Amino acid sequence: MLLTRFETVTSALMGQNLQRIVNHSRAWWYIVMWAHAALDRHGQQVGMPGTAGGYVVLQNALQIVSLTDTGLVRDHNEDSVDVDAALGLVVLADGMGGYNAGEVASAMTTSSILAGMKQHWQPEKAADHVLALDLLQNEIGVANRAVFERAVSDPECEGMGTTVMACLFHDNLLTVGYLGDSRLYRLRDDVLEQVTHDHSVLQEQIDAGLLTRDEARMSQHKNLVTRALGIDPDEEGDMLQVPVQVGDLYLLCSDGLNDMLIDEEIHLTLSLLRVNLKLCAQQLVQAANDAGGNDNISVILVNVEQAFPA
Repeated sequence: MLLTRFETVTSALMGQNLQRIVNHSRAWWYIVMWAHAALDRHGQQVGMPGTAGGYVVLQNALQIVSLTDTGLVRDHNEDSVDVDAALGLVVLADGMGGYNAGEVASAMTTSSILAGMKQHWQPEKAADHVLALDLLQNEIGVANRAVFERAVSDPECEGMGTTVMACLFHDNLLTVGYLGDSRLYRLRDDVLEQVTHDHSVLQEQIDAGLLTRDEARMSQHKNLVTRALGIDPDEEGDMLQVPVQVGDLYLLCSDGLNDMLIDEEIHLTLSLLRVNLKLCAQQLVQAANDAGGNDNISVILVNVEQAFPA
């Protein structure tokens, strides 16, 4: 059964011009890891959908795994990830700045947004889509001002900032607030799509037709962001809302992942290993390190296992 499933998946991927990836020396690693993941998941009992107070308990609807790694070049980790499964909230930040200021900025950001949303948002309000968007944008603004003020008042934190990717799942909807070049991907029906739009110099050059995506991958200016949290005291981020379907798999990642792996490699890993989300996250990080590990690497995976209407 496993062999048949793998042949089916591989055949589909071949049709998407991924022959070079499957022929890569790591292809057998993917085969072994997919089989291991499938066997690990095989035979596990799935609990009945849980409800509380008339709404679906988000822990039963969403499977969430997060992982962050220093990489092979940096001497400390300036990424930060935070998750509240009961709230349906996941946050990722990639800090920047001298000394350890980037680490300070990212940690302040994720903890501030999580604490603020815990205080002001309850799943019972899930049907109020406007409220969800307003609250998340407000908490990003609160975190932005806190980081900005710390950078101004503390000489060791001067010039610090951070990217942020904050995602709130509610009422079969995903509300997203973001700044910088950390990304949100969605795998749906085996099609990988980048949901967010990078705030970076390279993205502006791509949008202007000055560079192709392949040329951008070879650029020496990958880390130049055009917007970030903590730089402008009035920054509140870009916001969007997208419908969620059962079977969707969402990936939040810092650029330490997507700078090392092309989208086709990310797609292949998600497709083959999604049956074991923890292993999938570990393999994404390992693949980025195998490709050089030039930066900190952070991922959050959210698998939608059942609907969660208000």
